[in-house]
Amino acid sequence: MPPTRPPCLIFDLDGTISDPVVGISRSINYALESFGYPVIAESEMSRYVGPPLEDTFLERAPGCGHEAVLAMIAKYRERYGEVGFSENVLYPGIPEVLARLSASGAMMGVCTTKKVDFAEQILAMFGLRGHFAFVSGGDIGVRKHQQLERLLANGAVTLDAVMIGDRATDIAAARTNGLRGVGVLWGHGSREELEEAGPERLLERPE
Repeated sequence: MPPTRPPCLIFDLDGTISDPVVGISRSINYALESFGYPVIAESEMSRYVGPPLEDTFLERAPGCGHEAVLAMIAKYRERYGEVGFSENVLYPGIPEVLARLSASGAMMGVCTTKKVDFAEQILAMFGLRGHFAFVSGGDIGVRKHQQLERLLANGAVTLDAVMIGDRATDIAAARTNGLRGVGVLWGHGSREELEEAGPERLLERPE
């Protein structure tokens, strides 16, 4: 009897594999300041790691229209693409865990709301790209549950896949698509946020 194929492990990037808070913070504030809006204090910034950029700018620049939001996102990406992506650190234990999973034959992928070219840059910078069979990136107006829906539709993953992330949106996106969701507690989402989303389990440490 052939061995059972292990389920695909789909990892979020920001707050799960690496901590991008410095680069995201500086790039969001660069965009806000460029358009005359107040910057966000460092102590508040963790809550903006994970949600789509358009949501952040709509909240922090009340009353601005769609075109203004697009302009702020473009300004954010201007700085992030030049230097912000590199202001990023791996969580301790992540490289070793990914290496062990790869060696065991686990299929892995990345699903992030970040643009795919930025995600590819970050994974390559850390020497991790080779662990992943695919990288799904987001864009303006595209939500994570839609990204997972597309991965299922094109056969990149099947319904036994597991979505692993640090925010409630990761768990909700998995549940919407009939997948299992696992929350991690070393990122930017709180235990309360994750528990309310109903994950299959919570992980305290990468190992």
